[in-house]
Amino acid sequence: MKGIDKAQVDWFIQAALDEDIKDGDHTSLACIPADSRSKAKLLVKDDGVIAGVELAKQIFLTLDPNAVFEEIISDGQDIKYGDIVFYVECNTQALLKGERLALNVMQRMSGIASLSSRFAFEVEGLPVTILDTRKTTPLLRFLEKWAVKIGGCENYRIGLYDWIMIKDNHVDACGSLTKAIDAVHEYLQKTGKNLNITVEVRNLVEVEEVLNRGGITRIMFDNFELPILREAVHHVNKRFETEASGGVSLSTVRKIALTGVDYISVGALTHSAGTLDLSLKVMK
Repeated sequence: MKGIDKAQVDWFIQAALDEDIKDGDHTSLACIPADSRSKAKLLVKDDGVIAGVELAKQIFLTLDPNAVFEEIISDGQDIKYGDIVFYVECNTQALLKGERLALNVMQRMSGIASLSSRFAFEVEGLPVTILDTRKTTPLLRFLEKWAVKIGGCENYRIGLYDWIMIKDNHVDACGSLTKAIDAVHEYLQKTGKNLNITVEVRNLVEVEEVLNRGGITRIMFDNFELPILREAVHHVNKRFETEASGGVSLSTVRKIALTGVDYISVGALTHSAGTLDLSLKVMK
């Protein structure tokens, strides 16, 4: 789990198991002897990119520290119908407690990783980075952003706390882009925080205002049409990082990248990704 907070993973697993089990998996308690052990396989019923293998391993080891986990396909690898991702052998009651949690997270994470992989493929060979956004499921953001990286794209800010992003609502509430940027610098100086600053612009007039003011990290062009976006990137001329956002799809992302923009943020990576069909089958 390189780069992942193990304490957060442990918290998530415990909370998710508690949500599902409460005072017991009564079906298994009624049907399965306490000392029974079983072996199961994770079967792929879809094509895409697998994600969540490391998390599944931690789920079963949490439920049974003596679980034996045999990984066949690792996070980030391509999968096809009929593949076996892993085998797990452990206490049968523990296996059945963890089955649905492991499947739920893996199916969701694999859907995100698969879509991220397709976006990364579309811009292959171009000097651009595809970023995710904060359009994530509450409390599951770390899993969804983990899946984005597994799929070959990158994480933007994790939350409101680790990056300054001046958007249209901030500008309108503050009075102008210049006033908003000034206020941010005053705040950062007062608090002693060192945060990157992105400014969202809506037209070329606002681009010019930001260039005149300066003091930012990145200019984000929101919903710019391609000819205007190309002109804006050229006008910035690498003085600041550039980013395109808004309505990005698999059919448009390469055209956007060809304008020369440094980053493209894609909310769809997380809010529009589907799931991959996976199943965990006990081996008789």
